[in-house]
Amino acid sequence: MGLRYDVIVVGLGHAGCEAALACARLGLATLGITLKRERSAVMSCNPAVGGTAKGHLVRELDSLGGQMGRVADLAGTHFKTLNASKGPAVQATRVLCDREQYSALMQSVLFTQPNLTVLEGEVSTLVVEDARVKGVLLGDGTQVSASAVLLTTGTFLQALMHVGEKKEVGGRLGDDAARGLSDSLRALGFTLGRFKTGTPARLARESIDWDAVQPQHGDFPPRPFSWRTREESGRGVPFPRQPSVTCGITATTLQTHRVLRDNLHRSPLYQGEIVGRGPRYCPSLEDKVVRFAERERHQVFLEPEGPDSPLVYPAGLSTSLPADVQLDFLRTIPGLERVEVIRYGYAVEYDYSPPTQLKPTLETKSIAGLFFAGQLNGTSGYEEAAFQGLWAGLNAGLQVKGESPLLLGRDEAHGAVLVDDLVTKGVDEPFRMFTSRSEHRLRLREGNADLRLARHGHRVGLLPREALERAEARGREVAGEVARLKRTGLAARLKRPEVTYAQLGEGRADWPVVAEDVAEEVEVEVKYEGYIAQAARAAARESEATDRWRIPEGFRFTEVRGLSKEAAEKLGAHRPSTVGQARRIPGLTPTAVSLLLVALKRVSGPSGGGNTPLE
Repeated sequence: MGLRYDVIVVGLGHAGCEAALACARLGLATLGITLKRERSAVMSCNPAVGGTAKGHLVRELDSLGGQMGRVADLAGTHFKTLNASKGPAVQATRVLCDREQYSALMQSVLFTQPNLTVLEGEVSTLVVEDARVKGVLLGDGTQVSASAVLLTTGTFLQALMHVGEKKEVGGRLGDDAARGLSDSLRALGFTLGRFKTGTPARLARESIDWDAVQPQHGDFPPRPFSWRTREESGRGVPFPRQPSVTCGITATTLQTHRVLRDNLHRSPLYQGEIVGRGPRYCPSLEDKVVRFAERERHQVFLEPEGPDSPLVYPAGLSTSLPADVQLDFLRTIPGLERVEVIRYGYAVEYDYSPPTQLKPTLETKSIAGLFFAGQLNGTSGYEEAAFQGLWAGLNAGLQVKGESPLLLGRDEAHGAVLVDDLVTKGVDEPFRMFTSRSEHRLRLREGNADLRLARHGHRVGLLPREALERAEARGREVAGEVARLKRTGLAARLKRPEVTYAQLGEGRADWPVVAEDVAEEVEVEVKYEGYIAQAARAAARESEATDRWRIPEGFRFTEVRGLSKEAAEKLGAHRPSTVGQARRIPGLTPTAVSLLLVALKRVSGPSGGGNTPLE
């Protein structure tokens, strides 16, 4: 008869971990299926969490009740605030982790989570009846039934690894590929494409001349991601938990570039062996040397994979060149003249599913109850995957429970911008999140993620009451202090670039004592009040006539008067759920959007029947 669960999550990488935990924490019987149990939550590439825009996603995920930020805090060995000298909208946290500790800590959470069962196996086929998913079939013939299935397959669908002329089946070194699921998806009518990612060699720590590279120390005191970590620190619990490490900074040389150019004919990327498109913003080193031929050097960050690890991750040196060429070019880099390689870099090609086949909940448009998240949707990065996993997991769980979905606006979270861009615009290369993708980036800061999202996390059942109360109390404190500064006239002084909140209070006996994170938010709110208001007005003008209008399921775009055949075809292919989403479809003209809006208003009528604006 087979097994029966409420929800099945296929794959337990960063997206799958968040999806499985979310469903289980909603009280649903959840099954996580992975090729190897002990490889759950492995950091396949760099041993870090966060970075520009990515840190924002982790803070938002944490504010909704996700797990990544908490585990990164506990495994963190090097905490850094990026863009500290720039505006608050782009300041972001990046945490280098002990790689082994990160996966061990996340596995401990997974394997002890009530309502969550982890099963080793390979899903070969999706079981679908009457356009609704019913479960999965494993490679050994076992059938598992469920009300919802989430695919978080990462880089494992029909995966192929490349090192020079050598090819090997697998989605990660030491792991196999998922072979049958791509065929099952195509048979169900899904379009699949091919992308590529890569990773650098792992270097022997003791073979590096650390005196020849620039040291990079972490911030002190470090800033954690999670509200739980901050709460514990306030109670005197030591943070950070792991010993700190010092990273090193070096750079490629003209000799490095010469070695690379002389061996391009041996690169699978330039031989045509790799057909999948790679990430624009994290290209392989050989690709960087060709694309930026005028550059004489490219920066390299040497990141120890843990306080006691013998391995070092050289960020910036991703490559799929043959092993002998990798060793040759590595030894042209200052500090690496005598370096030894423990594991050579490689590229991975894998199948992905264009995300325009999804609804805003990350449920597929054609099959009810089937959700996609992570690199399957054409994204790159742990953080983008984790946020999608939480989003898809929550919406799958809420659907199974018969409750309303979680749908955030682009003005509420960078994660909402991520999802909206994916399902509306699609991807033609591995997608990476940037703060510049958001028209509301001045208000979507790391520092106020809990103020924006805690109520949503509590409403859906992931964030505990004490976390919501903490966020609400902090919000009241920030608002009260901003109001006091305005009332006393001090806000005008604080708006000056050279004046800080701390300086305002110097020598004042009556100055209130506030937490550091409250003081930071007060200063940002006051200094950037005008800019934030201006950006909000501009975004409101742009979206007021579009974002609030729903498009009914089954709406016939071909019947919109004056709409060109091309525009109707684009709308029919993307099936946007709001006019705002339609406006963001690449190639759709403002005239087409206006015609669509007129048609929808005509359907609504003066009484508001039929299609109505979102409340």
